[in-house]
Amino acid sequence: MLKQGLQFKLLQKLSPQQIQLMKLIQLPTQAFEERLKEEMEENPALDDGKEESENFDDDLSNEFDDDNDSEKINTDDINIDEYLSDDEVPSYKTQTSNYSADDEEKNVPYDAGISFHQSLKNQLNTFRLTEEEFVIAEYLAGSIDDSGYIRREIIDLVDDLAFSANVFTNEEEVIRILTTVVHHLDPIGVGARDLKECLVIQLKAKESNKIRSLSIDILENAFDHFVNKHFTKLQEKYGISEDELKSVNTEISKLNPKPGSSFAGNNKFAEQIVPDFSIKIIDGELDLTLNSRNAPELHISKEYSNMMRGYQESNIKSQSQKDAIFFIKQKLDAAKWFIDAIKQRQQTLLVTMNAIMHYQYEYFLTGDDRKLKPMILKDIADDINMDISTISRVASSKYVSTPYGTKLIKEFFSESMKNDQGEDVSTKEIKSILESVICEESKKKPLTDEKLAEILKEKGYPIARRTIAKYREQLDIPVARLRKEIL
Repeated sequence: MLKQGLQFKLLQKLSPQQIQLMKLIQLPTQAFEERLKEEMEENPALDDGKEESENFDDDLSNEFDDDNDSEKINTDDINIDEYLSDDEVPSYKTQTSNYSADDEEKNVPYDAGISFHQSLKNQLNTFRLTEEEFVIAEYLAGSIDDSGYIRREIIDLVDDLAFSANVFTNEEEVIRILTTVVHHLDPIGVGARDLKECLVIQLKAKESNKIRSLSIDILENAFDHFVNKHFTKLQEKYGISEDELKSVNTEISKLNPKPGSSFAGNNKFAEQIVPDFSIKIIDGELDLTLNSRNAPELHISKEYSNMMRGYQESNIKSQSQKDAIFFIKQKLDAAKWFIDAIKQRQQTLLVTMNAIMHYQYEYFLTGDDRKLKPMILKDIADDINMDISTISRVASSKYVSTPYGTKLIKEFFSESMKNDQGEDVSTKEIKSILESVICEESKKKPLTDEKLAEILKEKGYPIARRTIAKYREQLDIPVARLRKEIL
């Protein structure tokens, strides 16, 4: 049975322009420059100002319908004058003290070199190998990850060699090539299947002596005791003194657990961080500037100006001319909106970072992490009357240059906890104190989480043991047993 009803709904939807603006706000400086290049390639109406051209007023509003579904286009309603301007210097190009003086585009060259895997394959040419052995060795070298390990099972590699390289072999042959060829490639330790094998390969490559032989024995037969720092059990098992065990520990600690990462020409590209903001201390006051690469000088192309004027001065307007003008109008509207979006992006970035700077004023003046105030996204959003999602987009991927180094903006945000005096303190301050306490502990008898909780309570921070454990893990600090060292 059919039933007809009426339902009211209140929905809030973002326009495509608003969505694109949010995406622009989220982009850091380098990604924004790439997005700018893409837009200029897609829209020929945009000009970057590198050539002399007649500029347009970018403050004009778009009040036309962009519907181009109809075959015949009515251009009588298009006011050509709105798209023409005699303004030689539009307000968009005017620079203020809000932008840094870094106007030059700085490109840092990097030496391309050869990749990590290519280096390994090149070394295979120094071995006397049959054609089949070379294919197996080359496949094994290509299976090594960026850390220097072969993570896959040998049987899976045997199957892959049969299917992809048409080489039919067995596990014993692959292991033989792995141990006699791949394990001798540089850097030493590559091709290992686990950490134990990696360390043993490096020790065996060195000149043998008593301590190294003992180190190999311990790694091969008592690896779990060693990594868990059960030093007493190791002394009892091998009948060695504390000094000998200390020498073994020192010898093994010199080895590289990730030999692949030490290769200077690996596959990873060097990343250059470009600060989006700069904060300087001038006469005891903070000065905030936005990287000038976020403020490009854009205007409308001169060619589009001439096309518009030609159409305006033409006495006879054909249908093809009208179609062309409608296309030009669409590109002009898109260019004007993009320029306006960039201006809104600049304003949003400056307003948001200015609010963060004043909220953390004491920190930016001193650089002392203990001066960081508890701050969440809502604090800044309420201060500048913006949505929390906008603040998150600004903070999540952008950097600020300070007198104390380049910092990720989201690092200034932290939850709060109350100290014994009832005052709100930043969790970053507590983590900093916790890290200092652990650094000063006796490495022969590290402090347990319970003891750390007692010490912080004495310092005025009543924190539960489980919270200490959580902060310790966030700081990438192991438990007390694994922090123990032989002194």
